[in-house]
Amino acid sequence: MSFSRGPKEPVPEVETNVWSCTSDDCQGWMRESYSFEQEPECPLCKSSMEQEVRVLPEVK
Repeated sequence: MSFSRGPKEPVPEVETNVWSCTSDDCQGWMRESYSFEQEPECPLCKSSMEQEVRVLPEVK
């Protein structure tokens, strides 16, 4: 049995709203659509987060 390992379709990238950690020591961020709170805190370091826009692969 063999499987084709040919070229894969590229995943389209779209502008996405995210929450980004405000701490200089932390790289934490999350997609806005996966947040349950109006203004979440960073799940890694518990600092406040701010909204920004990033170009990320599309998630369906």
